Amino acid sequence: MAGDSIESAASGFAFQVERFYASLISAANIVKGPGQEPSLGGRLLYSGELDAEARALLVAANIAGAASLAATADAAAGKQAIRDGVADFLVTSLDEALRILKNEIRKRETVAVCVAAASEAVEGEMLRRGVAPDLARPRAVVAPPESQALLTWNVASAPAIWLPKLDAVAAACLQLKDETARRWLRLAPRYLGRLAQGVRVLRCGESSAASFLKRVREEVERGRLGVAVELSLSRNQQTERHSFTPPTS
Repeated sequence: MAGDSIESAASGFAFQVERFYASLISAANIVKGPGQEPSLGGRLLYSGELDAEARALLVAANIAGAASLAATADAAAGKQAIRDGVADFLVTSLDEALRILKNEIRKRETVAVCVAAASEAVEGEMLRRGVAPDLARPRAVVAPPESQALLTWNVASAPAIWLPKLDAVAAACLQLKDETARRWLRLAPRYLGRLAQGVRVLRCGESSAASFLKRVREEVERGRLGVAVELSLSRNQQTERHSFTPPTS
């Protein structure tokens, strides 16, 4: 029961991060060439108070490529964000935060900084100093296109070994137009870290999702993937659940 609860929390966090990621990419109006991954490199996101929603937003911003700033006077919350990898730096002033952010934004690198101060005080100082973020916490997440499907999967054992192999299968199934999904698949495991350990979430075109389902079934049933895989595919408000088990010798 405890394991199910942990897995459910991990899935829920991954789902929340994925929706924020899609909303940030959609709102940014990114100009890119065909086949290029979208990126928010060089842009600053301000998430506001470091609450549960902001934690997911900071991770989403990392995956999208933005530099991000949060604030909290709750010392325990700030330290937990560092331990969880949600924030890279916990600083005591906006001056310190801006020094880090300016350097990384200039290089179009990702970084997440939290100021250990009340968000109202930090926002007042930002206003006085003319600090204007490019992006803010979305008031509403963008609804996914009806043409897209949501995949989730996990493995029965050794996720550090088998999930990267399944990621490679998923990457091979993505079409050229799935650039947003490709970036997510490549970077989400790194930034979600232990907060969504053992769980994968991917939104992509229906044809890519169907191809992945077929490939996973074949790879497991032929023994090329030597682990049991649980996979769900949601599309058109319907969810299919599949379990694949390697053949016994």
